[in-house]
Amino acid sequence: MLERLGSEAGIVLIPTMGALHAGHASLIRRGVALAGRLDRGTCVVWIFVNPTQFNDPADYARYPKTLDADLRICADAGAGGVYVPATEEIYPPGVNVRVPELPRVAIHPGLEDAKRPGHFAGVCQVVLRFFEIVKPKIAVFGEKDWQQLQVVRAMTKREMPGVEIAPMPTVREADGLAMSSRNRFLSAEDRVRGLAISRALRAATGESDAGAAERTMRAILAEAQIDPEYAVVRDAETLEKPGAGAKRALIAARVGSVRLIDNAAWPG
Repeated sequence: MLERLGSEAGIVLIPTMGALHAGHASLIRRGVALAGRLDRGTCVVWIFVNPTQFNDPADYARYPKTLDADLRICADAGAGGVYVPATEEIYPPGVNVRVPELPRVAIHPGLEDAKRPGHFAGVCQVVLRFFEIVKPKIAVFGEKDWQQLQVVRAMTKREMPGVEIAPMPTVREADGLAMSSRNRFLSAEDRVRGLAISRALRAATGESDAGAAERTMRAILAEAQIDPEYAVVRDAETLEKPGAGAKRALIAARVGSVRLIDNAAWPG
């Protein structure tokens, strides 16, 4: 498929691990729109469950695989092509696929790296591999994985500065739950409890002090019997303690057996 497009195509890449939903469809539609602005532009969806970013083998083994449904979503959203490589193509046997140096934003005790050691090393490794193979002009990433978005931006700026990273706002269910491939594993009771995460983020915007915002988020989660891994306000770009720039409220928590993450701009 990539050979058919040729090296001069203006490719907009949508990296995914499959199990696509309406949130992914919005990414694809954004990619199609961006591709329309490029010479010989086309939107390519990449579907690959990357083993190197899972620190829990059981989590990797149970990640949902719904390729037939995924292909229908890609077609309905207007994708110009779908690339579904074998693991051996991405990580050829006997070849050490380089892991780029982790940007500073990937290493923040108390955020994703605290519970998912090695996760961002795997993300950076596979995204750089995607870029080397596809050679996109633009890559679209969702804002739901906010720290990942900042890590990919920083890594791309250093390793592949010719690739533009285009963010896409989080798509939510009608009741506010952030769309995720993992939502299908929530029990009916846990899905209701999980709504406390988006509710906590909304409530945090009413606080003018970061500490108060964090206490508000934790109180709302506690009411739903959710003990978060983190519920914090950080600088939106660096994820350091908030300063004068834009800020982001971020939450990660297990609801039942499912780990959910969400975030929102914090205006304080």
